Amino acid sequence: MEQRILLGNEAIGRGLVESGCTLIASYPGTPASEILESAVVFAKESRAKIHTEWSVNEKIAYEVALGHSYTGKRSAVAMKQVGLNVAADPFMRSAYLGVKGGLVVIVADDPGPHSSQTEQDSRYFAQFARIPVFDPSDPAEAKVMIERALDLSETYELPVMVRPTTRVCHARQNVQCRAPQEIYRKAEFKKNPGRWVATPQFLTTLHRELNDKVDIIGSLKNFLPFLTKGKGALAEYCIVSSGVAYANTYEILDELGFLGKVDFFKVDLPYPLNRDFIQKVNTEYKKILVFEETYPVIEMQFANQSICGRISKDVPDYGELTPEIIESILRKFLPAPVPEKQEAKEIKGVRPSLCPGCPHRASFYAIRQTFPKGIFPSDIGCYTLGMNFGAVDTCHCMGACISQGAGLYHAYAADGPDYPTIVVTIGDSTFFHAGIPALVNAVFTKARFILVILDNSTTAMTGNQPTPQVGIMADGCAGNTVFIPDLVKASGVKFLRQADPYDLPVFKNLLAEADRFCRKDDGGVAVIIAKHPCIMNGQARKQQVVYRIQVNEECNGCKVCLKRFECPSLVFDENKKKVFIDQNSCIGCGVCPSVCPAGAITAEKMEVET
Repeated sequence: MEQRILLGNEAIGRGLVESGCTLIASYPGTPASEILESAVVFAKESRAKIHTEWSVNEKIAYEVALGHSYTGKRSAVAMKQVGLNVAADPFMRSAYLGVKGGLVVIVADDPGPHSSQTEQDSRYFAQFARIPVFDPSDPAEAKVMIERALDLSETYELPVMVRPTTRVCHARQNVQCRAPQEIYRKAEFKKNPGRWVATPQFLTTLHRELNDKVDIIGSLKNFLPFLTKGKGALAEYCIVSSGVAYANTYEILDELGFLGKVDFFKVDLPYPLNRDFIQKVNTEYKKILVFEETYPVIEMQFANQSICGRISKDVPDYGELTPEIIESILRKFLPAPVPEKQEAKEIKGVRPSLCPGCPHRASFYAIRQTFPKGIFPSDIGCYTLGMNFGAVDTCHCMGACISQGAGLYHAYAADGPDYPTIVVTIGDSTFFHAGIPALVNAVFTKARFILVILDNSTTAMTGNQPTPQVGIMADGCAGNTVFIPDLVKASGVKFLRQADPYDLPVFKNLLAEADRFCRKDDGGVAVIIAKHPCIMNGQARKQQVVYRIQVNEECNGCKVCLKRFECPSLVFDENKKKVFIDQNSCIGCGVCPSVCPAGAITAEKMEVET
């Protein structure tokens, strides 16, 4: 058996390949993005025949994997926690209807949160659906739990969730790797309308059967929490934990000298929590502490009001359980000496900003300059940073900006014809994910706003995964290209233009033209595709014109370029009271000369070797 140091997401991807999955679907989202990418690498390395795909959203990814499992073959779907919101409909119903081949649902949670709209706990979602959920504490365990989840799924014909968190997904650990299982199964879908169609007359029976399965799983001895036993001096104390909180608690107990002195339980399957374990803890211990992220899923199943945890607020009821927080709680719970507190030094943060040369910066600058009194709904992606330019007023969830734009229009239009200009911005990947139905609805309901599709030909924020318009599938093979302009036209849009946002004068004129169209008697939604490749794409960088940007003596230190354009390559010299160009980071996009009111920034075209 081979040993490799793997990222948590790589370990999960390896586990999927080793466990005989023949289909893996996903939509990229931090902290889960690398799972599918890793599975592709390991599948090629081991020559395993696995269909992998970046689906256009999580609901579709779930349904693809579910359909695959109906044939008896193993499948998996991976997403982040807010992606499960998108997949909620098929997720909930699949608990009733079940599966045939194993289906593992990997949902990466983000306690904190570090890169998400929420820090929701997907274990609650699993409990809500009555689907078993595993909670790994480190990368090696996450890999092992993939196979355990698939086995459990096939035994009880249920989807099973594995729920890593950011600290598992992005940690590295020495992991045991073996050759992939060779599971030879011929696809066979057995028709059973009473199950796979399940009209209301069948649902009561299916619901009862689901409850029976959960009861059986909750009584299985092989899911009893693992006990690190104490020596008896603290017999009335016990600590219960799962996931990364367990790993941190283990280390801190060791440091404090309490590991092996107090009973310490590790929960692998937080739902359904083993019933014998619940009874044991409630009857044998008087002082019980529960560490889990993020909601009290384990704690609530004890139904014991004396427990110290998130419900009692002995453990914070929000945020990540960092080692510092866990140690502080343990020192209060256990008879441990409390050291003097040290003053923590405040570290000044740096505001996130778009990359130097990012085409989104030019788009947002043009929008804000053209419509200084406009309203600007936007969406999830790198471009959310348009808020730095005053060009993003709302950001809710994937695709919501278009629907919110329509809602804003209808509110103002009801008060009279003099409505403010509404400019909606959405990325190309997000448009494929959830923007298309919203656009169809906006056109249908006669909304009037400008929609700017920020097309940088990639899913930039999560690792540059390809979109359907790029025409490259997850494994690098060619797929059938789907073009955004075709989708926009098919949605009924009458005004469609495309321009490179680097050309600010042209782009501003186009925005003004779009606004005039919206206000015509027969106007409606106007769509502009701001098309320029992401500058993180090295090949795209080689193909664009490069300029040497300099600041001359005309600079008067007004800082307009810094405040309104905010390119990291524009730096203010406090001594000279002038701006200069950081040539180490400047990519020479040539946009900033159009920004300087004094004409102090110049651009000279450079010859670039190809």
